[in-house]
Amino acid sequence: MKWMLIVCGALLSVVAARAEPSMEPPVRPWYASEIEAFVKADKAHPPEPCSILFTGSSSVRLWDTLANDMAPANVINRGFGGSTIADVNDNFDRIVSPYRPRAIFFYAGENDLSSGKSAAQVFTDFQRFMELKSGALGNTPVYFVSLKPSKLRFDQKARQSEVNVLVKRLARSRRDLHYIDVVTAMLDKGRLRDIYRDDGLHMTQEGYRIWTRLIRPPVLSETRRRTAFCPCL
Repeated sequence: MKWMLIVCGALLSVVAARAEPSMEPPVRPWYASEIEAFVKADKAHPPEPCSILFTGSSSVRLWDTLANDMAPANVINRGFGGSTIADVNDNFDRIVSPYRPRAIFFYAGENDLSSGKSAAQVFTDFQRFMELKSGALGNTPVYFVSLKPSKLRFDQKARQSEVNVLVKRLARSRRDLHYIDVVTAMLDKGRLRDIYRDDGLHMTQEGYRIWTRLIRPPVLSETRRRTAFCPCL
């Protein structure tokens, strides 16, 4: 009996310890300050309604000339450096759905592969983004910008191509998803063009000029299209 009491007492101590709330503060994502800055900016200066939303990782965030490159279309840049598709999904209700955008131009997935995710896992995360989009924004079109090659991650090009093929295939079966191939124009006979910064990852303005040539036409086309959220031109 004494032995049983000792065991029971020990078990109760373990349960009580687990029940006590942790005194450690919750871990803030590394990008939290960027998201908070977006929310603060939106409150101070609300974006124009029916704008075109660009979201994703640093290739979007560092597009400093985006507004001029897409003029006269109104664009919102909500790229945050180092982000993955899962990061965009986690912040969907803060940096995507509130804008009720006319269209969404999406670039992310590179960092996902670099962190060790498989092409299938990256594709699954993007499918989740589309589910969130459909639930909140209905048939709002999404333009997936293909994962780009780079000097730093050229060894990942094959896996990037896997993701691109999967998304391109999905776009064939969905009227609300479009695929923009930037890879072909960024290569010259299979070799990278001289369009990268010293880090070998991010693009120079020459690289963004290539992107502008490919992305600007659908942006301008979307600005002329009547949508459920933006019925007036």
